[in-house]
Amino acid sequence: MRMLHTMLRVGNLEKSLAFYCNVLGMKLLRQKDYPGGEFTLAFVGYGDEADHTVLELTYNWGTDKYDLGNGYGHIALGVEDIYETCNRIRELGGKVTREPGPMKHGSTVIAFVEDPDGYKVELIQLGTQGSAQKQETAATA
Repeated sequence: MRMLHTMLRVGNLEKSLAFYCNVLGMKLLRQKDYPGGEFTLAFVGYGDEADHTVLELTYNWGTDKYDLGNGYGHIALGVEDIYETCNRIRELGGKVTREPGPMKHGSTVIAFVEDPDGYKVELIQLGTQGSAQKQETAATA
């Protein structure tokens, strides 16, 4: 088994595609309208679906907003230079909601950005992830 995709319902497909493709650098892999069901599916990601987990953006025609509730957490993306990535996201009109820095109670360097629908996307500085978990495991061993 392997993870195939995560689905997010979006209120404005064009804005969401602009954010995920232009701001976060994903590619639109495929998109299809389903007139009988009055919805559109768009799949975006960093590589072909055969080898990569992707995002499915679902736009239900006529629905422009969703209540995110309190069960959703975030999507996580690994980045080479978290500070430059946040600067680029801001320059492209994206919203950084937590500036880069070490996570609380750990050394993993993270930041958070928000998509047009309010979904959180965590950025993780590659090479720093897992540091807190290793320290916790060592401390409890």
